[in-house]
Amino acid sequence: MVLPIEIHDFLTIHFDTGLNGVDPVMGGCINSAARFTAHNKQYFIKWNKESDFPKMLDTEYRGLELIQAVNVIRVPEVILNKEINGYSFLVLEFIQHSYPNDEFWREFGIQVGLLHQNRTEKFGLEQGNYIGSLNQSNKQALDWSSFFIEQRILPQLELTGLLFDASDHRRFQRMFKELNSIFPPCKPSLLHGDLWNGNFIVGRDRTPYLIDPSVYYGHREMELAFTRLFGGFDLLFYKSYQSINQLEKGFSSRIDIYNLYPLLVHANLFGGGYFQQIRQIIKKF
Repeated sequence: MVLPIEIHDFLTIHFDTGLNGVDPVMGGCINSAARFTAHNKQYFIKWNKESDFPKMLDTEYRGLELIQAVNVIRVPEVILNKEINGYSFLVLEFIQHSYPNDEFWREFGIQVGLLHQNRTEKFGLEQGNYIGSLNQSNKQALDWSSFFIEQRILPQLELTGLLFDASDHRRFQRMFKELNSIFPPCKPSLLHGDLWNGNFIVGRDRTPYLIDPSVYYGHREMELAFTRLFGGFDLLFYKSYQSINQLEKGFSSRIDIYNLYPLLVHANLFGGGYFQQIRQIIKKF
């Protein structure tokens, strides 16, 4: 059986039918996942042991709900968000995948731009969540530089332990002192928070869907920089984004600094060459 028996029995009762075609879905490295059919409709389910990643799927649910509430870009509909017998699980509508075309990239850029037009007064979020399998603190702040330093960079540096030496830490400290003059002012925008090629779906009708959010209110350039980190998106995405949300002059020179955060996350999760990439960015300081 693909599903834990506790979850399988609960879903059988919930849907008032047997589950058909329960097949594992590959791709994630944290949660287990599968798809199944009930009443001739397909669903996607992901689960984990609550003791391994407390409230991870609940914070994902809250992120999906927050994005859905602004009603500018699609997310999979949440069917169930439950905890039972030590397991947490999310049941979502199953999205049939397609492949991106020019129209998809144009629409995706516009919709992410509209998402970023949802703004508030404080950076962060009222609750923490996860980035990958790591806790992500979202303690709110009134200025971006303070939030970036205290809620993004310093927690990850603490996790690296002794893997950075004293000269590395001095460079980080020098960089921190310059951030107010590096980052352009902005109001906090609603961000997906982990936007790369693995965290969106191209629907069957080329509709963009966001998945696996790590939401918070942040500097919108942070999100755009993140999209460039692992191969980048199609140029049409960036052109259409800027048609409604023009980026400040010098954005390209700030990309590496924004991406210190996801690089530190990956260094803490996977090690390897990420540490050298980080050193190459901070050596200018």
